[in-house]
Amino acid sequence: MTAAVCQSPYDHALTLDEKCSSDGLLDHLRDVARSNRCKAHIELFGACAALSTNRNIARHAAAEVLVRCLSQALKHRPAFYRVGEQDTSFDEKWLIALARSLKNGDEASAAFLLNSRVPKHARRNLVFLLRNVADSFSQV
Repeated sequence: MTAAVCQSPYDHALTLDEKCSSDGLLDHLRDVARSNRCKAHIELFGACAALSTNRNIARHAAAEVLVRCLSQALKHRPAFYRVGEQDTSFDEKWLIALARSLKNGDEASAAFLLNSRVPKHARRNLVFLLRNVADSFSQV
């Protein structure tokens, strides 16, 4: 007889620190985007306040809120490819470049990337969410 294993959606968040490759963040965001593509619309501004105080749950929740609200910040639905796909979309390249510049403290590059695509009112929340997600990866 086979036993069924019930996993919560936050079980994956517990292993984020173990990922060291530069593709780890992208694959994580792709996975979260795939699992959330049919969920209801949420407001970017209010969603940031709803994050949990539990670090592991907050990391996964930040990634989920990020991919669900990214279309509000970009004014179009971002393209995310399947996990493990060799090609990367322009949206994925832009998001990884922004995460890398935030993680490395390169404020000039981060400001350029944000100013090129994100309206002023959404920048702070987008940076908060992306920093929250990127900080759980040793390399971006």
